[in-house]
Amino acid sequence: MKLRLAVVLALMIVLVGGAVGWHLLGAHFIRLAMAQNASVPQTVSTATAEYSDWQPKVEAVGSLRAIHGVQVTTEVAGLVRKVDFESGADARAGQTLVQLNADPDVAQLQALMAEANLAGLTYHRDLIQYQAQAIGKAQLDTDAANLRSTREQEAAQAALVAKKTVRAPFGGRLGITTVNPGQYLNPGDPIVTLESVDPIYVDFRLPQDNLAVVAVGQTVRVTADAFSGKTFEGKITSIDPLVDPSTRNFQAEATIRNPDHKLLPGMFVRTTVDAGAQERYLTLPQTAITYNPYGETVYLVSNPASAGGHPTAKLIFVTLGSTRGDQVAVVKGLNAGDVVVSSGQMKIKNGSQIIVNNSVLPLNDPDPTPQEH
Repeated sequence: MKLRLAVVLALMIVLVGGAVGWHLLGAHFIRLAMAQNASVPQTVSTATAEYSDWQPKVEAVGSLRAIHGVQVTTEVAGLVRKVDFESGADARAGQTLVQLNADPDVAQLQALMAEANLAGLTYHRDLIQYQAQAIGKAQLDTDAANLRSTREQEAAQAALVAKKTVRAPFGGRLGITTVNPGQYLNPGDPIVTLESVDPIYVDFRLPQDNLAVVAVGQTVRVTADAFSGKTFEGKITSIDPLVDPSTRNFQAEATIRNPDHKLLPGMFVRTTVDAGAQERYLTLPQTAITYNPYGETVYLVSNPASAGGHPTAKLIFVTLGSTRGDQVAVVKGLNAGDVVVSSGQMKIKNGSQIIVNNSVLPLNDPDPTPQEH
């Protein structure tokens, strides 16, 4: 009986010891694997924190508007006799655009001119007789009133004849017309659009916080998707004194030079206003920043005498300022010349060994084009 108990006890000791040994051996191999994985350096790119001059800017989207723009119409009804322009052409101020049939009105004008001439002769003849005391003052007054009336009728008819000729009220570019000779036009019927596009207005809205840095006379730069890489410059000419109570935005108006007539009314544009004097900031690419709920961090590259001679990454907190393009200003946490990881942060942690490969770098352009940003 004692022998059996001893054998069972020995077997239990062997089984428990084997299980414990197997667990300890597995834990040992896991620690070895983790140590080997932790020691593998990761490839990252780096960037150097450097000071650069920043021009404070205010950016907004805007819409182009013609200095003068109108839908040319007619004040009087009539039959179109002649269309004296081509769609899309430039027109000068006072140029004849459309001639309506005015023959009956011209005949009526000539009749009134004859009546006015007769009234004038009658008045002067009676004036001589009045001076000779052959007629009374009442007759002379009647002749004078008749002369004024006929002359006013003549002037009114002459104005009506003039309205039969539709002219450009100002110089600009004409649109596309669908009016043809022989067509009957009623008062107010559209004939053609006329837009003065050099210079041209750009209207844009900004938050009320920018009222302190935006003023009349400041330089405005405008870009349009239709003309990639080309910038149009102008000046702020007016700021609306009313702030929209629903959005707390105010409207500004700038005048842009447009000698090539590339910018057209109604186009969507991006506006940039130079606001204030240049400032100097310590800058990094935005890709170097890791944004977290508890703050922004970067990995600072250091070069201790570690195994294999690889540099290590040190996680530090930074305080950021404004951004421009692909860059961000660092207000606190770094010094000029510090090297930080600019890409590959997801593969490393605090104290990780790294291999620097800067053959391919993230964008670091202060003024990127829309295709790049």
